[in-house]
Amino acid sequence: MGVFEKTMKTSSRVPLWLLLPAIMLIFFLLIPVATILWQALSNLRSFSSQGVLEALRVSAITTSIAVLITLLFGTPVAFLLARYNFWGKAVLDAALDLPLVLPPIVAGLGLLLAFGRNGLLGNGLELAGVQLAFSPAAVVMAQLFVAAPYYIRTVRAGLTQLEPDLENAARVDGANEQLVLQKITLPLLRPALLEGIVLTWTRALGEFGATILFAGSLEGSTRTMTLAVYSALESDYEAALAISGLMAVLAFLALFALRSRVGQR
Repeated sequence: MGVFEKTMKTSSRVPLWLLLPAIMLIFFLLIPVATILWQALSNLRSFSSQGVLEALRVSAITTSIAVLITLLFGTPVAFLLARYNFWGKAVLDAALDLPLVLPPIVAGLGLLLAFGRNGLLGNGLELAGVQLAFSPAAVVMAQLFVAAPYYIRTVRAGLTQLEPDLENAARVDGANEQLVLQKITLPLLRPALLEGIVLTWTRALGEFGATILFAGSLEGSTRTMTLAVYSALESDYEAALAISGLMAVLAFLALFALRSRVGQR
């Protein structure tokens, strides 16, 4: 252990130049959330309203599906980017990160132009009897588009940090690639997988711009918790506070559970 690491672990005095700006930014980041929670607790009866329950149901179903699809298809993408070199890899890597930096409303417009009724693929889908825009499937697609890159980046980073010696040792002992994946790679990758899942779910839960443009805001069908907040601000302010508080609590619990689990390892 180096001298710097020893100092980091034993020092308990934080210099003033570090403490003051840290406190200021922490206060700025936390006070809006604390205010929402305080206001939500003052309107507990709104948690049982029909609009809140419907929005919770829609969000629970759509985010679960989006996370499952991300897990099934995003994991191979992360392996592809982390373990293999191929022509155009840098271009693909940058393109897959675009949803992270694109404005959500632009993402929604792209989905609409691609999969909408008059979109690039919309006519073919309509002939096949499939209409995606302004349906629950559109909610899942919007959430998947904006949230899946978080999973891919997290799992890819986890893969690049794995020590290849353990996998190679298993191969030398006669294990095939499937056994190496099941017994060595995936268990070692579990923290990154969990973090990717949590980040994907929380991002999908908070998605707004792409969803409202591509899926609309139909109560009981496409109105997620985020869209319900926007809709309730004009008609039912107490319900908006209740949903906002519930979203903050759910996101915090998910992130806190993840951090606690990682910290115990």
